[in-house]
Amino acid sequence: MTSWLEFKKIKRTGILPAFTVGGILAASIPILNLMMRSEDFLYLEGNPLAILISSNWQMIAMLNVLLILSGACLLYSLEFSDDAIQKMKSLPIKESQLFLNKVSLLICLSLIPLILEMIAMFVGVGYWFELYEGFGLDLVQNFGFFFLMTLPTILLALLVATFFESVWVSLGINVTAVFLAIMIYNKSFSLSLFPFALAFQRLHHTNQDSQRIIAVLVEVVVITIGEVLFLKTRRHFA
Repeated sequence: MTSWLEFKKIKRTGILPAFTVGGILAASIPILNLMMRSEDFLYLEGNPLAILISSNWQMIAMLNVLLILSGACLLYSLEFSDDAIQKMKSLPIKESQLFLNKVSLLICLSLIPLILEMIAMFVGVGYWFELYEGFGLDLVQNFGFFFLMTLPTILLALLVATFFESVWVSLGINVTAVFLAIMIYNKSFSLSLFPFALAFQRLHHTNQDSQRIIAVLVEVVVITIGEVLFLKTRRHFA
């Protein structure tokens, strides 16, 4: 089963339009903020991109995370509906491959809002401030960091979705985890490493950024291995 087949499954679900519309909504946040409070931003000293990100990223990240966990729950609800996943177990198809295909698809979907948000930041800095030397590299570094920080969120949201046939149970657990992340993401460095809390982190160009990237790589490996072991165990006892 290829990632292309996974994409064909979602054509009638509205997931792709949801990520596109959600990305447009998230990207409009810094633009609307600048339009309504431009004087407040213009008087601030420092890097214009850093000013925009620090003022808007928490709300943007919240929308991104909600899109990711909603997409994760819907992707697996397709498999549980009409006992599709039970029928698949009779075929020579590994559930772990199905999971990795859904990870790839959700990663691609999550890039849609990130790219739209990057464009919005470019417009915001270029129109209300001034494009400074090295702006392009700064923008790419920031959004590359944001993309890496969302990977544990994608994996954990899909992991939760594999446990429960009811989309409402998995959605409820994921939403609860997001609200927990909002409360703890800036309390301490160790708490900021919670997979859902990582999506709210910003690039500060300090040693903690490198430590968070290492933590992301470790969490990706651990969650993937845990998911594969769980699926093998479930298939064995099913």
